[in-house]
Amino acid sequence: MIEPYQAVGLIPTMRGITRRADIQHNIDHIGHLIKAASWLSSLDLPVRLIAIPEGALQGFNDEVLDLDHEDFAATCAIDVPGPETEKLAELAVTWDSFLIAQAKARHPEFPGRFFNIGFVIDRRGEIILKHYKTVPLLPVEHSVTPHDVWDRWIELYGECLDAFYPVADTEIGRIGILMANEASYPENARGLAMNGAEIIYRGPYPHPHVGNGLYEVQNRARALDNNAYLIACNVGTYFLDEHSEIPIDTFGGQSMIVDYKGQIVGRHDYSGGSSWVAGTIDVAALRHFRANAQWDNWIKDLKTEQYRVIYDRPIYPKNLYLSRKPYNHTEYRKEVINRQIELMHERDIWVRPE
Repeated sequence: MIEPYQAVGLIPTMRGITRRADIQHNIDHIGHLIKAASWLSSLDLPVRLIAIPEGALQGFNDEVLDLDHEDFAATCAIDVPGPETEKLAELAVTWDSFLIAQAKARHPEFPGRFFNIGFVIDRRGEIILKHYKTVPLLPVEHSVTPHDVWDRWIELYGECLDAFYPVADTEIGRIGILMANEASYPENARGLAMNGAEIIYRGPYPHPHVGNGLYEVQNRARALDNNAYLIACNVGTYFLDEHSEIPIDTFGGQSMIVDYKGQIVGRHDYSGGSSWVAGTIDVAALRHFRANAQWDNWIKDLKTEQYRVIYDRPIYPKNLYLSRKPYNHTEYRKEVINRQIELMHERDIWVRPE
């Protein structure tokens, strides 16, 4: 039986990068933060899982500054595994904990491109899972997704749950990754759950959507819908680059750990600095609930044949970046957003405004 343990979601101050070497500053800071968080959070139960939020290594400058995709891939994106993940692996070993993190990273099959990759490092320092973000923050995030290179992705990995929603079966439970805007779409959390996930990492979400309640609604709903724990750690103060003296809280806090019944078991509302959220994970209780509940262990009752018709007709274009680099912000609005809105009107799914 897996005994209850503490999970920690870091809320680090971060600096956006202009070159790959700048990442080291953020990793050093994460190391100090892990030391404080692990020590204080382990006073009752041992810390066995540490989550580092999306953006903590590199910031979001590729999005904020509308940088050229190929330039960022060449100068700022990392390799997984690589020198940066090796340093994180040392932290996992030092603190005898599983570690979840994220980076904008390259893929050997797609030269000149970068993906947004979440990864799990076990307590021995081995990378045991890589998840490629399926839905970026679509108006502004330049990362390539599997859907953007669909035909080649299917050739490489097949058309199966593991190709899009991989889950690591570990000694502390089955772990899956759901980054930022992925959780805006319930299908992505359901994909992880249908592949066995019991503990789901959820990346940060920006203000004002966090302050207006969207982040909490999504986090609690995704955990409740799928009877899974969800660790949602937002990032702290954002400095645009290594020389910036202007700290801005662009994310709004509201970090939380949610249990398999949608209840918040750990929360940290503030993010104007560096801190962490902690809460208890009880995988044995989750498994007992799934096996014994009669009603609200929802997945057992899915009418898959009925739901399939909802998605019979494609909506978002696949292979968008199979033969070209991702659009900048202005191009994306013209070539994708405007066309998608028109498609919804043409199909009479939405009624045109007067």
